[in-house]
Amino acid sequence: MNNKFIILALILITLGVFFMNMTPEERVAVISTKHGDMIVEFYPDVAPMHVESFIALAEEEYFNGTTFHRVIPGFVIQGGDPNSKLDNRALHGTGGRAGKFFGLGDENDPNTWLIPAEFNDIPHTKGILSMARTNDPNSASSQFFVCHDNAPFLDKNYTVFGKVIKGLEVIDLIVNSEKDMNDNPLEKIEMTVSMKDKSEVFED
Repeated sequence: MNNKFIILALILITLGVFFMNMTPEERVAVISTKHGDMIVEFYPDVAPMHVESFIALAEEEYFNGTTFHRVIPGFVIQGGDPNSKLDNRALHGTGGRAGKFFGLGDENDPNTWLIPAEFNDIPHTKGILSMARTNDPNSASSQFFVCHDNAPFLDKNYTVFGKVIKGLEVIDLIVNSEKDMNDNPLEKIEMTVSMKDKSEVFED
């Protein structure tokens, strides 16, 4: 009887060690638009708070229905503002919040939450996902941008936290949209953002 318990205990320990050593499935974001999908990988090693905030917002469907409200060829496409759902275009680009409390803002008022700067050495090249902000380095919220071209003057001044690894052509289609004097597309380019396992997206 004792031998059976010992064998069972060894099996359980072995299984425990096996599951502890399993690498978690990498998750990616799928940014879907009428022009197609962009698949984004994240850089939690250099910008853990920005990655955590973006994923939290995506999981609560915060980005769904927002638009790319600022598109500049040779520079960026910018989105993620809940105010871009509004008809008043003057408010587009003025809203947003972090996905959780990171010590900035009122902990009891989610609408005030911001993300501290996590500037890093990753250069702003085409497809890079980076966080928009005001003149205050510690003012990132939900608004993000994707580089349409290299933008070295942004390096170490804005937080890079991911990159488009599939769907770069979608950036080209979005950035060349007809727009108003504020670089806001005349026809809304809405997005939905979902989180998926990388293997699910690249199963083919």
